[in-house]
Amino acid sequence: MDKQQILIVDDEEINRLILDGMFEEEEYGKIEASNGQEAIYHIENTHNLGLILLDIIMPVMDGFKVLEYMQEHGLIDKIPVILITSETIGDSEDKAYSYGVADVIHKPFYPYIVKKRCNNIIKLYQNKHNMEVRLKEQEEAILAQQKEINDNNEFMIDALSSVIESRNAETGDHTKRIKRLTRIMLKCLMELFPQYGLTESQMDLITRASALHDIGKIGIPDAILLKPGRLTDEEFEIMKSHTTIGGEILQKFYRNQKSEFDRYAYEICRHHHERWDGRGYPDHLAGDEIPISAQVVAIADVYDALISPRVYKSAFTPDEAYDMIVNGKCGQFPPDILECFSLAKDEFNLL
Repeated sequence: MDKQQILIVDDEEINRLILDGMFEEEEYGKIEASNGQEAIYHIENTHNLGLILLDIIMPVMDGFKVLEYMQEHGLIDKIPVILITSETIGDSEDKAYSYGVADVIHKPFYPYIVKKRCNNIIKLYQNKHNMEVRLKEQEEAILAQQKEINDNNEFMIDALSSVIESRNAETGDHTKRIKRLTRIMLKCLMELFPQYGLTESQMDLITRASALHDIGKIGIPDAILLKPGRLTDEEFEIMKSHTTIGGEILQKFYRNQKSEFDRYAYEICRHHHERWDGRGYPDHLAGDEIPISAQVVAIADVYDALISPRVYKSAFTPDEAYDMIVNGKCGQFPPDILECFSLAKDEFNLL
């Protein structure tokens, strides 16, 4: 490892010689500057600069100008500065500390004491730097582990959704489209309606959770799930139960009450067929009683169902599906959600 460099900045050569003589060559490399301008040149061009011993009163550029430069370039926290001054304790010392210097030493000084203080500060900043590096490495490792966990969870969720869709005679693209439509809606909602307080993290969680919206269909008999014609009232009641079945399944697997993902998955699974006017199911929630996660997935689910062929119907065009939704032919949706749906129409049509 390269030796750390000490930059000695003083306009008086005798002072530079005294300060230089305090440090052994095998310990540190030493660089000298006779004014602030030279000091800045060395700061910009010296690798592994471990300490600056800085005088205040100098020609061309004084020590405070050097501190201003370091502060503007974010160097004060990275390179410790010890101010060495002949001025009496007072305003200049207060000003120096306001810039963030590590220490202030007054002339005349005792070389042994100065060396001791310099070594302590170099070690302190080096330990601080090493700790920051270790923390960053640990943070990167944790993020990598979290990404791996999220990727594995994403795979399992998508795999489970595909199994459910295969029972429902669907291609498997329904879940992918729901996730994309949900993200488009959430992004619009986050930008236009800050009152919902949605964050990027919540948007990601809700998008992932949307893949589980129809998990309850695993409990619906094939005779009803795959029926090519219109369901009877009794059969429709059974079909509607996929919302509660799905909620029960999720409650068995997700027991962490503090998990946002678990909550979103449950909300979406149980309430994605609720409607703004209270005529949805299973709980007949109305208005803001319906969780925002379920509101968003509900409109995405209806739109995708309309534009997709089913055993009981042909696919509508995107424009037809759009008109049916905004004109209330598919139930009532929240005004904010409808506004986002209208603004995102072109993006929906591209899917």
